[in-house]
Amino acid sequence: MTIPDEIKIYHIAHISKLSSIIADGFLYSDAKMCGREPVGVAIGMSEIKRRRLENLTLKSHPGLYVGQCVPLYFCPRSVMLYMFHMKNHPDIEYRGGQEAIIHLVADLRKTVDWAKANNVRWAFTSSNAGSNYFDDFSDINDLKKLDWDAINAQQWSDCRDKKQAEFLVEKKMPWNLFENIGVYSFEWVSEVNDVLAKSYNNHKPIVRICREWYY
Repeated sequence: MTIPDEIKIYHIAHISKLSSIIADGFLYSDAKMCGREPVGVAIGMSEIKRRRLENLTLKSHPGLYVGQCVPLYFCPRSVMLYMFHMKNHPDIEYRGGQEAIIHLVADLRKTVDWAKANNVRWAFTSSNAGSNYFDDFSDINDLKKLDWDAINAQQWSDCRDKKQAEFLVEKKMPWNLFENIGVYSFEWVSEVNDVLAKSYNNHKPIVRICREWYY
């Protein structure tokens, strides 16, 4: 399958996490965050996070656990976001809906260049890296092995796992690699811009209403 010319990668987070990410200068992996005082609203599945930290490793980097990496998707409007929207998944404690969830957007090739320059391992998976089986790769040419039709599908009930392919960055993702922040509505543009204005970090991503990225 042909690799897209331009590939963006997306991390979703509750807006309450944003000020901490900016202050740190990095988005950290779950492994790096272990032992730190929690900041903001947690939105993940605790059991899957535990499995990623304790059981799931990457074949492309033996000994590297999925939970030691920052996870990003290859598309907005993820399957996980749908679960937040529905507010009824038994394994998700968060019931606040999708509106307060923001999309942090970076460019894949710029991220790879940064990782190589800083001796940081990276990989990508063929499907959900929290599942019991997935293929993983660390060669940019293997992006053609991903199912890009599934990744970009709006109706994904028949390709759910492949839509959840992930890009993984070891330990941390620099804040200054995020180019844009996609939000639900104008209300959230104001909320995000307020956080950015109060930060001492000079990097200010463009904030955009991307209603089509939500359910």
